[in-house]
Amino acid sequence: MSWSDALKPCALAALVATILMSLSLNALVAMLIAGFLAVVFYRQQRPGIEIKPANGARLGAMSGLLWFAMVAILLTVGVLVLHKGPEVQKFFRDGIDQAVLRTSDPQAVEMANWFKTAQGLQMFMFLVIFIGFIAAIVLGAIGGALGGTIFSRRNKS
Repeated sequence: MSWSDALKPCALAALVATILMSLSLNALVAMLIAGFLAVVFYRQQRPGIEIKPANGARLGAMSGLLWFAMVAILLTVGVLVLHKGPEVQKFFRDGIDQAVLRTSDPQAVEMANWFKTAQGLQMFMFLVIFIGFIAAIVLGAIGGALGGTIFSRRNKS
């Protein structure tokens, strides 16, 4: 598998998943779809090629990475150009407040209160972005491996 040949189908899969997510598809499902579609689009580009699950996972991981980059760029534009920063901060603070309501652990409440400070909110947002980055790659790889499994079976028939 050539990575230069894989870039176009992975980018297209990431774009489709980003558009679907902007139409209210769950982000986790969008990540899986990005990986699966990367295999579909790569296979369309090279009909008859056998894509094993491991290669599908690689394609999916690349599409997950590209999906994350696209979403990050769109969110950054939204914050910087459309001045959505206060809305994003409110979204995170509301999520922290909801988490506090679900616990009675005083240490968890204390940590949540720290996350609502300026410094804590920055750390919380960084953690969410980092976890999203890892999740995009892992879930993209799972979607790609699933696509590779389905299409490797189809080739054997």
